[in-house]
Amino acid sequence: MNARKNGQLDVAHAAELRLFDTLPSATPGTLEHDVWRSIHALEDTLTKEREKTTRLNRTRPKIAKVGELETIKALILSPKPSEGFSMLIERKMAELTFEAVALRHRERFDAVVLDAALARLRDAGITA
Repeated sequence: MNARKNGQLDVAHAAELRLFDTLPSATPGTLEHDVWRSIHALEDTLTKEREKTTRLNRTRPKIAKVGELETIKALILSPKPSEGFSMLIERKMAELTFEAVALRHRERFDAVVLDAALARLRDAGITA
C-alpha cells in the first residue's frame, strides 16, 4: 500500500502478486492453487478499481459444480477469450490467466486444450 502511495507501482504490483500466492488454501504448486491464485488476483484488482467488493460470480459456481480442471478446460476451449482472460492481459498479469495455468500443468490437460491455450496467449501477444 505504501509503495502504491509513493508511486512505486512496480513494487506494489510485485507485492500484490506475492500476496496472491499466499491466499489459496490449496497446496502451492498444484493446479488448484494456481486457479485460486488467479481468481484472488482478478477479484482483488477489480475490487480496487471499482471500489466495491467484486467476485467472479460465474467462475466460482462453475468450479463448485465441476471443479477447477473442467472449468479451465471449458473456458480455454470456448470460441472466444473469457472476460477474465482479457482483464488479466490488460492488467499485465498474463501468467495468471487460466491458459497460462494450463501450460504450467501440462500433465493435467490433453493436447487440444494445451494447443488452444497456447494459441490464445499468442493471439494476445504473449509468448509462453
